[in-house]
Amino acid sequence: MAKPLRFRHSRERWDSGRVARALHSELDDNLGASMGAPWFRQPSGYEAVRFDVDNGDTALFAWRAGDDETGGWWLGNTETPSPLWRTDKQTFAQAPFDLSRWAQREFTAELHEQAPWLEPYPYVSWFFLPVFCSKDGRETTRAFFREHAAGFPDADSEDALDFYESFLSTGVFDDHRHEMAGKLGTSEYLDVTRSSSAMSEFHAAWLLREAGYDVTPEIEVTTGHSLDFRADREGEQGVLVEVTRPVPTNDRAASTPIAAIRDTAATKTDGQLSEHGGGAVLFVDCSSFPDDEWRRILGEQPDVHHRPAVVFRLRPDGTVQGYTKGSVPLELPQL
Repeated sequence: MAKPLRFRHSRERWDSGRVARALHSELDDNLGASMGAPWFRQPSGYEAVRFDVDNGDTALFAWRAGDDETGGWWLGNTETPSPLWRTDKQTFAQAPFDLSRWAQREFTAELHEQAPWLEPYPYVSWFFLPVFCSKDGRETTRAFFREHAAGFPDADSEDALDFYESFLSTGVFDDHRHEMAGKLGTSEYLDVTRSSSAMSEFHAAWLLREAGYDVTPEIEVTTGHSLDFRADREGEQGVLVEVTRPVPTNDRAASTPIAAIRDTAATKTDGQLSEHGGGAVLFVDCSSFPDDEWRRILGEQPDVHHRPAVVFRLRPDGTVQGYTKGSVPLELPQL
């Protein structure tokens, strides 16, 4: 499976002749491709070309201008030409700032041309660009937002996009963009359940941010595992958080919503959390459940095989309901 979109950095010297011979020729022979000027002017100090591949793929290549300059950067959602196979990989944040900004502008313009419904959501477009324009996942990740409202049941895609636009534009995950966007995956086959589960980490982070906590993802613990978050607030000790998302009964074998959340939580508590040895709060995101099933869960407030635990359901308008079990070391006034 291809990874989220990222640069390949060559430390060699490049010029237009070598780009044509070594990169365009191979790409054209294998897939059919044209080489031309980029849509936007490249930053000062670089030369650049754009490859439009016959199958709809796109690639950019920019290199340092000048006889004594070395270094080239490839960014594409197509096959990588062999001269670049052993090059270093860089995220948008790791590549030179001006170059990265230009390349993202190119791919964002293409994204909005192909998916104009994303244009009113610049932050969602920017944040998820590594997957929205990935080699294998560009169709499936766009469809997840457009056709499945990013996993919210009985919701319009516009409502879901409004929610994520508002939340992500706070900058909550700007420093962890590649990692968090990549959680959606880049598979050519859409798994709505898996994609929805990935969004649960965003929901838990939203709940924590609304309560005044800063969140840091992917916290390594002594068992060799990583837990989803550490929640910090000034003057308080950080709290480790692990997130899980049960599947509604109409999508799984569990016969009741109560059994669904218990079974899913048990998978976490019998594995990762049990090996960690305690101390983490389990967040059980029930945002996939329709109204009737959630009402039953909220009415019975069942245990979930782990304490402390937070069981909640979020709607794209920011409405949240839930309950806690055990002594949760977090202040969550929304619940």
